[in-house]
Amino acid sequence: MNILHRLTTAAALVVTAFLFAERVPAADKPINITLITKDPDNHFWTSMVEGAQEAAKGQNVQITVAAGRDQSDAEGQIQAIEYAISRGDDAILIANNGPAVNDAIKKAREAGLYVLALDTPTSPPDLVHATLASDNFEAGELIGKWTAGVLGGKKATIAMLDLFADKIVSVDLARDQGFLSGMGIKVKDPAVNGSEDRTGSYSGGEYEIVSHQATNGSEDGGRTAMENCLSINPNINVVFTANETSGVGAVQALKASGVKDALVVSIDGSCRGVQAVADGDFGAVAQQYPSAMGRQGVKAVIDHIRKGIDVAPPKGADFINTGIKLVTDKPVAGLASIDSKEGTKLCW
Repeated sequence: MNILHRLTTAAALVVTAFLFAERVPAADKPINITLITKDPDNHFWTSMVEGAQEAAKGQNVQITVAAGRDQSDAEGQIQAIEYAISRGDDAILIANNGPAVNDAIKKAREAGLYVLALDTPTSPPDLVHATLASDNFEAGELIGKWTAGVLGGKKATIAMLDLFADKIVSVDLARDQGFLSGMGIKVKDPAVNGSEDRTGSYSGGEYEIVSHQATNGSEDGGRTAMENCLSINPNINVVFTANETSGVGAVQALKASGVKDALVVSIDGSCRGVQAVADGDFGAVAQQYPSAMGRQGVKAVIDHIRKGIDVAPPKGADFINTGIKLVTDKPVAGLASIDSKEGTKLCW
């Protein structure tokens, strides 16, 4: 074999190898995803992680899990985003801890990462490629309608246990204002919590908002917030809690104060929360499905990278709805719900 022939053959092998690399089936190319939750321990977030890992099995997808220290920790999430960029990850799935994370998300997109929001829409919504979440306004509305139905015209003396006082987060607004809407109480400014009239009429009778208190989504925060509300008015008979963890703390404070007949409603649908419905501590909860968010998020990344298909919300919506159901053992006529036994089958 002469030198020219050998060079030609070598060149052909290089070209062949290059073409083969270009033709590697998309399904064989590894995908690296960072999933960033709000905290590392809450069952809501661990269920989301489990759903994502389930969807990644057998797909040559590597999931790196990160989280803020808690729901107030934006810096931890920013650091996780920066690590994902530096590793050269393909995508980020994030349940963001508020607007402080926005610049880091923008940086990730500029670096070419596919970024999806899970559970918590970003502000603005188009900061990410798409959002997969339960309808938090609907969740609040369901427990608001249930509360109004159970009261049956009785005066509602309401404690509003929200998430935050130091920042505006879409989930916080949607749940709070959805509850008030379900009660038939008009909100004057959708950009802030607490803009409604403190007294007036709800769909069944008269109401009084005793106080809006921040809990930071924690059990201790819920207990302290409830104690503060009771110190203002010990006759509270309705307690809205923006998440079940704070709701557990609120129930502790109510019991310690000897309050037995308050209607406590919450949002999440964990096994702990559904059990609280069965035990009578919660009157109703709106059940979300975080594992579905994780599964659908990973599938959306795979479809984008391997098939060129981008997930998109229905026309006129800002997010893809992953579903929600009202769980109560005291159903209200005309309001669809499931009981705690069925809720237990679906809980996380």
